[in-house]
Amino acid sequence: MTDQTDDNKRHKTRMQQQKAKVDERVANAQIEKGILIVITGNGKGKSTSGFGTVARAVGHGLKATVVQYVKGTWPCGERDLLSKLGVEFHVMGTGFTWETQDKEKDQAAALKAWEFSKRCLQDPNIDLLLLDEITYMLTYKYLAVDDVVAALSARPATQNVVITGRACHRAIIDIADTVSEVRPIKHAFDNGIKAQKGIDW
Repeated sequence: MTDQTDDNKRHKTRMQQQKAKVDERVANAQIEKGILIVITGNGKGKSTSGFGTVARAVGHGLKATVVQYVKGTWPCGERDLLSKLGVEFHVMGTGFTWETQDKEKDQAAALKAWEFSKRCLQDPNIDLLLLDEITYMLTYKYLAVDDVVAALSARPATQNVVITGRACHRAIIDIADTVSEVRPIKHAFDNGIKAQKGIDW
């Protein structure tokens, strides 16, 4: 009984110390501003995380807009759901570059999507903007990095932006407030398992 009592006391002491540290960090985090979030890496779940943030924002009554780079016109569960809740979508629409095999067409579509994105980045009424898989447009040099950085940096002070995609450019990471890297451990597709509606798309 004594050992259990001592263990409980030690546990309570540790939790009190941990709570004090957390409370101090919360008290010190008083800056209010829109944040730039980057979700990058080679693992599955980057877009899913971005859409989860959109769903959270909408749940709190915030206005969210989504620009889907790379994506084609095929069904998208997130788009089908969130558009019904008032989320505006702009879809680049050409699909994967290895499908189109048309660099000029892809770049023209990327520039069109970017023009829409820039208008969003100037709109103070948009609380959250998801630029889904825009990183590929920088990797392929369809968009100018300096132009993207300038637009992100000049956005309204309270606007939040989420950027997803592999190999995010260092210039974007440098100005981001939060950066997460999704690392692959295993992927069903690598073992020949077919992508599933509602799970993968």
